[in-house]
Amino acid sequence: MLKKINQTEQTALAQYGYLIIRVCFGLMLATHGWSKVSHFNEYAAQFANPFGLGERTSLILTIFAEFVCAILIALGFFTRLASIPVVINFLTIFFIIHGSDPFGDKELAAAYLALSIGTLLIGSGKISIDRKLGY
Repeated sequence: MLKKINQTEQTALAQYGYLIIRVCFGLMLATHGWSKVSHFNEYAAQFANPFGLGERTSLILTIFAEFVCAILIALGFFTRLASIPVVINFLTIFFIIHGSDPFGDKELAAAYLALSIGTLLIGSGKISIDRKLGY
């Protein structure tokens, strides 16, 4: 009986844990994206262009991942779908942009990569817009 009570409590608490992680991750990431939105012209001239798409296009794709998708993740709206561009963005940052840097210089990218992969795998949880819409 104690085992069943503990499992039920743990499951309910896990949903609040997913909510806290998802919202904090999304909002913290959105601050990085907002910085790029608000200083777009400054970034556009010198932004990394790892795939040869052009600095401006690379910046727009990064803003999409770090701002638009981050807000969707925080809201729990199309969470798994929104996580895909974020995963791609941080794979690029970790392995290409900072690939030859020491780990300390790419630690934040590693943390965001881990959170985005976790969000992709776990999804939005029960406390989300996705759940309210039946996704």
